[in-house]
Amino acid sequence: MIRASLLVSALLALLGGCRRQEDAGPIAVSVVGPALGSGAATPVRGQLTAPAAALIGATGQGLLRFDAAGQVVPGTAARWIVSDEGRSLIFRLPDVRTPGTTAIDAAQIARRIHAAMADGSDNPLKPLLGAISEVDAVTPQVIDIELKAPRPNMLQLFAQPALAMGGGGRGPLAIVSARNGVVLLRPLPDPQADPDNPPPRPPRVLLRGEAAGRAVARFVAGDTDLLLGGRFEDLPVAHIAALPRGVLHVDPVKGLFGLAFVAADHGFTTEAGNRRALAMAIDRDRIGRLLDIPGWAPATATITTPTPEIDRPAAPAWTGIALPDRQTQARTILRHWQAAHGALPTLRIAMPAGPGARLLFAAIASDWQAIGLSAVAVGQEDPADLRLIDDVAPAEVASFYLRAFACDRGVPCTAVTDRLLIEARNANSLAERAVLLAQADALITDNAPFIALGNPVRWSLVSPALDLYRDSPRAIHPLNELRSPLKR
Repeated sequence: MIRASLLVSALLALLGGCRRQEDAGPIAVSVVGPALGSGAATPVRGQLTAPAAALIGATGQGLLRFDAAGQVVPGTAARWIVSDEGRSLIFRLPDVRTPGTTAIDAAQIARRIHAAMADGSDNPLKPLLGAISEVDAVTPQVIDIELKAPRPNMLQLFAQPALAMGGGGRGPLAIVSARNGVVLLRPLPDPQADPDNPPPRPPRVLLRGEAAGRAVARFVAGDTDLLLGGRFEDLPVAHIAALPRGVLHVDPVKGLFGLAFVAADHGFTTEAGNRRALAMAIDRDRIGRLLDIPGWAPATATITTPTPEIDRPAAPAWTGIALPDRQTQARTILRHWQAAHGALPTLRIAMPAGPGARLLFAAIASDWQAIGLSAVAVGQEDPADLRLIDDVAPAEVASFYLRAFACDRGVPCTAVTDRLLIEARNANSLAERAVLLAQADALITDNAPFIALGNPVRWSLVSPALDLYRDSPRAIHPLNELRSPLKR
């Protein structure tokens, strides 16, 4: 914590004390992550960094997009209909192209979706796109997506940056310049606007990607209006800064946040009883206090909240037991294993860098030390026995949570669970799918491949001048919906 404090102080001195004026200038936005290099606005097949996702979401939309409140609104598609009891999604592209943009047709969008679904794709949404049976560009302006069965909230996937059509000024913003990792964006004109009565001029945006410490320092110095992309590992950096009241925002996201066991052929973690013992021993309330997470809600279940398919997610049998009793039971389980197999191993936990990650590891290691087990933190690319998962759910679907623990994910699994997940993907009705997913949820919970801690943490620092900013359940904040335009 002292090192983080010194870092912020040093960066403040580096950046100088010149505060931004709340004027008509561009909105300065820092996103925690790598600097934006050339080609950052072009979608890739793999995982997007937070700065790249923000840039792609601003300059290249998918069929749909999320507004400031996290609701699905038109993107490259002007309108859409859902028919055949939810099995057919038909999107129509706009009749009038926005001036200054590159034309896009249904065939290009179909190719983008097919690429995300392809066998060799590492698109993060690929596991959730298996419900799609056909993508057909009916006309240059109409695309028909057929599903194997109805899927609630499927539209939310088509609003994710991972399915965006990028580049070429496809909006809602376009790149004016990109120098030294800073991208200047301008709003595209509204093709439907009355040229004789132009609307108010929306603000431009200066976007950069940078480390959390530098981004916080820049915000405190008044040189940035908005910091996005904060995660749990960097939250202590924000807490120690001299922030004005009310500028720290935490998005109400849902998803997976916890430790996933790495599949092994032998040893301590191959036994589900041992994995359950480690999950039982953790004091989740203390984690919330140590990290000082506003609104922290500890969780023990893989699916943290109900979904349209599973209204009562499975919870471990020990959930209602008091922590001291859980730790006593866990200690007994470990002693029995030790008596039969010898010394307990020292478990390796792969964690990200950052003060929040160090606090989280210290809390977990302390709880496990209390039941007789040692742990050591390793880098995210190092060999490990457990790895931190910190993923926001892209849509309100149970399969996001459950498919993370299929056998192809390198975690302890069962063939029965995999079969249920495949049958659920091919189910002909929502009712049948719900039954199969609930069975898979129960089996995964009993097998204990994952130690759930709570929902992911995504935080921002927001200037009061950004009157259109809203906390988002998707942790996606459109850069064209931050500040009201100035009246002419």
